[in-house]
This record gives sequence, structure tokens and C-alpha cells, in this order.
Amino acid sequence: MGRLLPALVVLALLAGCGDDDEAEAPPAAATSTAALADLKLVVDGDGDGAQPPKEVSVRCEAAEDSALCKGVAALEPEQFEPTPTMTACTQQYGGPETAVVTGTLRGEPIDARFSREQGCEISRWEAVVPVLDRNPIP
Repeated sequence: MGRLLPALVVLALLAGCGDDDEAEAPPAAATSTAALADLKLVVDGDGDGAQPPKEVSVRCEAAEDSALCKGVAALEPEQFEPTPTMTACTQQYGGPETAVVTGTLRGEPIDARFSREQGCEISRWEAVVPVLDRNPIP
């Protein structure tokens, strides 16, 4: 839970960012290139527990938009793919946290589920989530 809390706080702070600028952009800008990222993140810190999941939208036109967008630019769509079947994973428990990420990254569709149930899932989680909690929390 210790690694997830900073991510949740940053995601909550970012929840109000992004959509207002889109309405002011001229139509040509909206169709010229795909956005770097247009993602919806739903993170549940206690899995199926009593706490409700946190939901955040992340919209980045380019890596230069913010520190978060710079971190998102370092991600590849392949990092959101599930662990291949028949992969041997360590049987360790990393916590109850779960996350769902949907949307697009560099125009590629993203529909990923994350957990911390065993070694492979913990590795997937840590490859993606640290990018989202890079910004220091005020």
C-alpha cells in the first residue's frame, strides 16, 4: 500500500486537468496527430475492500505538457499487455491493490488490468505505476 498511496494522491490531483484546453483547440489541431495519451485509470487501493476506487483521466498531447506526460511518454503500449499464459511466476503476494487502465497510448488501444497477486503481476505494476507517482506530493 505504501507505493500506491503516492500514486493515488498524484492521480487525484491530476483529475481536474486536461479537458478544458481541448475545447479551445482549433479543429485542425485535433485531427492532425493522435494524442500521446488519453487514458482513464481506476485504482483500487484495497482491492475488493470497503474503500471506493479512485478514477483519474490523463490526457497528454506531447511529453512536454507536464512531468506526468514526460513519464507517460516513457511507457510503451506493450507494457500494458497481460503476462503471457504458461509463464512461471513467483508465488508472492504484493498487496490487494488493483488497477484498470483504458484508453490510448500513441494511438494504440489500451485495456489493461493490474494487480499485485504474484511476482509477474507485481513486476507489471511496478513497470507502469511508478511513472504515475513521479511528481512530488505538495
